[in-house]
Amino acid sequence: MKHHPRHAHPAAIRQDMKAAVRLEWWNVGWTISIIAVMGFTMGGSQAMKTAWVEDSLGLVPPIVFLIAQHYEGRNATPRFHFGFHRVNSLGFLIAAVALAAVGLLLFYDSAKTLVAAEHVTVSSVHLLGHDIWLGWLMLAAQAYSIVPPLIIGMKELPIAERLRDKLIHTDALMNKANWQTGLAGIAGIAGLGMGWWWADSAAAAFISLGIISDGIKALRVATAELVDGVPRALDSCELSDEAAAVTRALRKRFPKAKILLRETGRYIRAEVIGAVPPRGFDAKSFDVPGLDDQWRLESIAFHPPGKE
Repeated sequence: MKHHPRHAHPAAIRQDMKAAVRLEWWNVGWTISIIAVMGFTMGGSQAMKTAWVEDSLGLVPPIVFLIAQHYEGRNATPRFHFGFHRVNSLGFLIAAVALAAVGLLLFYDSAKTLVAAEHVTVSSVHLLGHDIWLGWLMLAAQAYSIVPPLIIGMKELPIAERLRDKLIHTDALMNKANWQTGLAGIAGIAGLGMGWWWADSAAAAFISLGIISDGIKALRVATAELVDGVPRALDSCELSDEAAAVTRALRKRFPKAKILLRETGRYIRAEVIGAVPPRGFDAKSFDVPGLDDQWRLESIAFHPPGKE
């Protein structure tokens, strides 16, 4: 069995990893500033509380990615013979749980408020010698909370696609949820200003439904990856195009063998059951039509007949 050394990755991939690390540090910094601003202007608004909780949990994916990336580059040890490629999968699971938890928590809080028909009022604050309706400060905070997640999320998606990194992709979904929360929060606060007591909580409930959907989808993919499921697509539970291409190529080369695939982080590992490897055969030199990112095929293991 041959393994790809990490330095065999294309230069563009290494650059994307560096860019992803920088982007996630920016993500952490901007998110902390948003949490502070939202907490300062929260008042009694359910939508503001919803957005603040979501922004706080939004720190989980970037922090987990930075930790996972640090360990992923380590070599194998006597206690971890296969290295730390799967730490990215563990980080993906943690991020998926955080995303799903955000949606469920927000839906519970907003639905409880709607059922209880709690009439939330937004008071005024004395600022710089003037009485100012707190709603204006809330609207400003919500507007501020929209911009960084929108920009960072848009930058994360192409990087996640090139790196085949589900953890970064989940973080992009979290950022999407954050800026959508800001838009819905603005609508809710404006509704409160017009006397619509239900607008605030209704906006929060609407936000949570999309978050729950994304979170459950990510959780299904993360769970499948950790229990050695076949490689899934970046944004769905379906078999990935890369995995299908590897399976086709191996079946064509070894038609009588059984082909098994699993995913460890961003890498695909293949096993050929019931075949003997040809002389000089390795994963690095094996051409897979339709697999643009050849570096993803990390290893091909053979189990000769009678040794399955």
